[in-house]
Amino acid sequence: MFYGAAVWDPWLIVAQIVCLQCVYYITLGLFLAILVGTRVSRLSLVYFFDYVTVTTSTITGCCVIASFLLSSIAAAACMLVLIERAKKCLDFSATLYIIHLFICIVYGGWPSSITWWIVNGTGIAVMAFLGEYLCIRRERREIPITRYR
Repeated sequence: MFYGAAVWDPWLIVAQIVCLQCVYYITLGLFLAILVGTRVSRLSLVYFFDYVTVTTSTITGCCVIASFLLSSIAAAACMLVLIERAKKCLDFSATLYIIHLFICIVYGGWPSSITWWIVNGTGIAVMAFLGEYLCIRRERREIPITRYR
C-alpha cells in the first residue's frame, strides 16, 4: 500500500453519512426554532419535511427557506471535520439531499412546489461548493516542519 491510498471502509462511510445527516437536521431544527418558532404557535415536523411550508408568499415561508440555506452552510462547515476530503464533498452532499428527498416523499408526498426544488438545489450547491472550498483550503496548508539544531 502506498501513501495516500484510501481503504474502502463501508462502516466509516455509513457513519459519516449518519453523522452528517444528524448534524444537518440538528442545525435545521435550531434555525427553525429561532426563525420560525417565534412566528408560529407550534413547531412541528411539517416545517422539516413538507414541501408546502417552503414558500416565498409568507414571512414564515421565507424564514423556513432561510433555515434550510443556513443549515446547508452549517453542514458544509461540519464536512470539514467529518469528511476531510474535497473530492468527497459532492458525494456526501448529494447523499444527504437524496435521503432528505426520500423522507419528504414518505412524509408529505412528491414535492410539487418549484420553490422547494429551487431551495434544495441551492442548498446542495452551497453545501457542496462551500464544503469543497473549506476542505481545499485545509488540504493546501503548508505542513510545518521544525528544524532541529
